[in-house]
Amino acid sequence: MITISLCMIVRDEEEVLARCLNSVRGIADEIVVVDTGSTDATKDIAWHYTDHVYDFCWVDDFAAARNFAFSKATQEYILWLDADDVIEDPKSWLELKKTLDPKVDMVLARYDLGFDEEGRANFTNFRERLVKRSRNYRWVGRVHEIIPLSGRTIKSDVSVSHRKLSVKDPDRNLHIFEQMMSQGVPMDLRHRYYYGRELFYHGRYEDAIRVLKSFYEADGGWMENRIEACQLLARAWRVLEEPEKALAILFDSFKLDVPRAEICCDIGEHFMDKQAYAMAAFWYELAAGMHFDPEADGFRMPDCYDYIPYMQLCVLWDRLGERAKANVYNEKALAVKPHDPAALHNKAYFESR
Repeated sequence: MITISLCMIVRDEEEVLARCLNSVRGIADEIVVVDTGSTDATKDIAWHYTDHVYDFCWVDDFAAARNFAFSKATQEYILWLDADDVIEDPKSWLELKKTLDPKVDMVLARYDLGFDEEGRANFTNFRERLVKRSRNYRWVGRVHEIIPLSGRTIKSDVSVSHRKLSVKDPDRNLHIFEQMMSQGVPMDLRHRYYYGRELFYHGRYEDAIRVLKSFYEADGGWMENRIEACQLLARAWRVLEEPEKALAILFDSFKLDVPRAEICCDIGEHFMDKQAYAMAAFWYELAAGMHFDPEADGFRMPDCYDYIPYMQLCVLWDRLGERAKANVYNEKALAVKPHDPAALHNKAYFESR
C-alpha cells in the first residue's frame, strides 16, 4: 500500500477546513497545512489535525505557495486539496491507495466543480491530483496553476468535490493577472486563456473578446481551451448583441474537433432566440444524441448531454404543435431529474391539456 501526504495551502478557511480534513481520515498518512496569512481560526483548526502547520508569506503566486507545501511532504505520494474540497467517496480512494501500482507517477482524478439541486455534478473536469514525491513535480503559474503532466500517468475513477460555501475575494485572480501585465511578466497561452475568462466573468466583455481572440488565433493552445474560448467568445458577443459573430465562432469550434454537446446547446439557444424552432430542435436533438464520456478532457457539463436538450426540446416541440413529442422529452428530463420543478410543472401542464 502506498503512503500519502496531503498538502494544502489555506487562508481564512475556518468554515470549511475541518470538513475537508475529516474527509481524508484514513487516506492521508501525513497532513501538511501551509497558511498564507489567515486572520481567523484556520490555523487553530489545522493544529487539531496535524503538527505540520507552516506559515508562508503570500506573494500573489499560487505555484510558489503550493511548491513550498510540497517541500514539506515526506510520504511516497502527495495529494493536494483546497480547503473547500471534499472527498465524498473515501472507499474509492482507500481502494486506490491499496491497489495503485507504485510505478505510476501521477494520478488524474475527476474534479466536480458544480452541482444541481439533486447533488448531481453538472460541471466537471480532470485534474492532476496525486503525484509521486520522488519525481519532484513542481507547480507552475501564479494563478490557475498546474503541474505539467509527465511520467507514467493514469486516469482514475476517484473524485474530489469542490463544495464552496462562499466567495471571499472574487477579484483575486484578475488582480494577479493584471499585476503580471503591469510588471511586464510574459503570459503563456494558458494564462492568456484564463485571463480572458476572468475578464468575461467580470463583465468586461470587450476586453475578454480581445484577449480570447488573441489566444484562439495563436498556434499551440490546448485544443480543449480553444474550444472553451469559442464558447466564451460567443457568449460575450451575445451580450454585446452581435449574435451572428457568436454563431460563427461556435461553428469555428468544429474545425478543432468533433462537435460537443455543450456547443450544440449553445447553437440551439441561438436559433431558439431567433424563434427558428425547427433549427433549434435540430441542434438540441444532436446534443441529446451524444454520449457523455466521464473521462473526457476539458471542462464538461453533463447536463448538456441529456437534461438541458430534453427540456428545451419539450418547449420547442410544444411550440411547433407536436405536444405528444414534447411530452416524451419532458418525461426523459424527469427520468434524469425526477424532482426538477420545471419538469414537474411541464408534467402538470401536459396532464391538464
